[in-house]
Amino acid sequence: MTPQTMDRHAIARRIPHAGPMCLLTELLQWDDDRLVCRASTHRAPDHPMAVDGRVGAVCAVEYASQAMALHGALTGASAGAAAGLLTTIRDLRLHRDRLDDLVGDLHITVHRIADAGGAVSYGFEVGTPAGPVASGRALVMLDAAATGAGR
Repeated sequence: MTPQTMDRHAIARRIPHAGPMCLLTELLQWDDDRLVCRASTHRAPDHPMAVDGRVGAVCAVEYASQAMALHGALTGASAGAAAGLLTTIRDLRLHRDRLDDLVGDLHITVHRIADAGGAVSYGFEVGTPAGPVASGRALVMLDAAATGAGR
């Protein structure tokens, strides 16, 4: 995998998450099967997913979902798709209770397991240099009408 960086503004132009809901800070590298991002937004005092100032570890799934959306946009896996919908999460493992108290940046890695045209399966890991935060597998269904899969 070759380093191919992209800042938050360029990421936001490629995924359906805008403003503070674009959680990824930087794309570090990607290829056809894998993508790695960095995020520092989990420490933001005005985090859009915070409840009573705390960002639960389950929010790591949203970070991974945005990385999957970015990977789909960059690889063309969702070419022509108006939207992707995260339909299932399997084997979710949370190694912490919260994200907002982590000192280091999050590193989000997604890897494509399978691509069936109208659906893409990914594995994901979210962690910091100090250790893992969350991992699991996800299934993303693409808009059948937009991809032509429904024809």
